Amino acid sequence: MGKKNYLIEGVSGTGKTSVCTELQRRGFQAIHGDRELVYRGDPETGLPVALETDAPTALWLSEHHIWDIEKVKAYIANQDEAVTFFCGGSRNSSKFIELFDGVFILDVDLDTSLRRLDERVARDPSDWGGKPEEREITVRLHQTKEAIPSSGVIIDATRPLEQVVDEILMHIRESI
Repeated sequence: MGKKNYLIEGVSGTGKTSVCTELQRRGFQAIHGDRELVYRGDPETGLPVALETDAPTALWLSEHHIWDIEKVKAYIANQDEAVTFFCGGSRNSSKFIELFDGVFILDVDLDTSLRRLDERVARDPSDWGGKPEEREITVRLHQTKEAIPSSGVIIDATRPLEQVVDEILMHIRESI
């Protein structure tokens, strides 16, 4: 994918998908990790896991939301693009974070996160955040930050999307 590779992370409702789509619109190679790399697996071993029941809990789904490390490595090994962005969240990012040239963490206040979840669910009632248990998990993860990398460039994602993407690009301007 890219000679330089960047991870864009954040809790639910921070704008990872929107940032990825905007980067693509601007002509950058950007991977929607939550669509293209994700599967249900053990965050420690990476082994795929079967659903706990026919109706898995939101907590189980959240805790087993991981990215395929071999796919991440394959994308990074391809040097066709100057820059590639990997956007999304995973419970196993600690297993591949060292492969990235930098990490950006999108940050919003809890009210903004919950408002965005409401807007997303209004468009697609099956999307994450529509069930009380999903909202509770989002609140907990927002407060604890346990599901995001512990270090990276914090980006205030409460601003308009164009400004958020401009700031990310400002940080990597020597790569493009």
